[in-house]
Amino acid sequence: MSGTLFVVGTPIGNLGDFSPRAADALSSCDFIAAEDTRVTIKLLNHFNIKKPMVSYHEHNRFDKADEIVARIRAGESCTLVTDAGMPAISDPGTELVRACHNEGIPVMSVPGPSAIITAAAISGLDVSRFSFEGFLSVNKQQRRAHLEEIKTEKKTMIFYEAPHKLPATLADLHGALGDRTCAVIKELTKIYETVRLTTLAAAAKHYAANKPRGEFVIIIEPAPQQEAKEQTFGDAVRLARELQAGGLPQNEAAKQAAKQTGFKKSDIYRELLCIPKT
Repeated sequence: MSGTLFVVGTPIGNLGDFSPRAADALSSCDFIAAEDTRVTIKLLNHFNIKKPMVSYHEHNRFDKADEIVARIRAGESCTLVTDAGMPAISDPGTELVRACHNEGIPVMSVPGPSAIITAAAISGLDVSRFSFEGFLSVNKQQRRAHLEEIKTEKKTMIFYEAPHKLPATLADLHGALGDRTCAVIKELTKIYETVRLTTLAAAAKHYAANKPRGEFVIIIEPAPQQEAKEQTFGDAVRLARELQAGGLPQNEAAKQAAKQTGFKKSDIYRELLCIPKT
């Protein structure tokens, strides 16, 4: 009979947020799959928990998933933890959870803190509807495509960012989205937890002059409501050509133009290639 995978939330800063049920899950499992064993051992030592760990992270997730699944199928129970918060949210745990589902292995939740929800609650922005955007890619082409895609997003957007990348990210967000209201939140649940309710322009200026420290969550208001304007196919093609001139590949430019105008991507792409309809 197979064991179970327990997906366990860990503190995002303050160890006092670790739940009794989460501590029990770590204490009673056979082994722990940890994103960084050096981080998790500090948590285990604080709560006097002694369990074997295996390293499961971005760079070994595919190979290690098979090994972990095999052990669970053989009857062992495993707790999956990330460095902070709930596993599988902007985290390699997704592959392991999916692999267990594919093998018919029970996957149980032991919920805990989440930086997304915590930041949203204290941001002061309307988060009745929001889109979690994760980290912006460092790949220039993918980053540009992501920014282009969210220009017209009608929901509040939530991003994660590391301190050394924050100034460039704020500058790029300001350049792509304009000067919108935002909340820049750092060091959630820690001593220097701070919420800066500001604008993208002011935030970009502040962190260009003041070196950021700590982990950040950025929350940005949605695109302003605009009166509906009927767009023509010619508008869609012009938009695609503008996107292409801005650096997007032809296929991606057609895709983005189709999303924003409602016309078929294939028709726009054909026009970009100057291929007549048959």
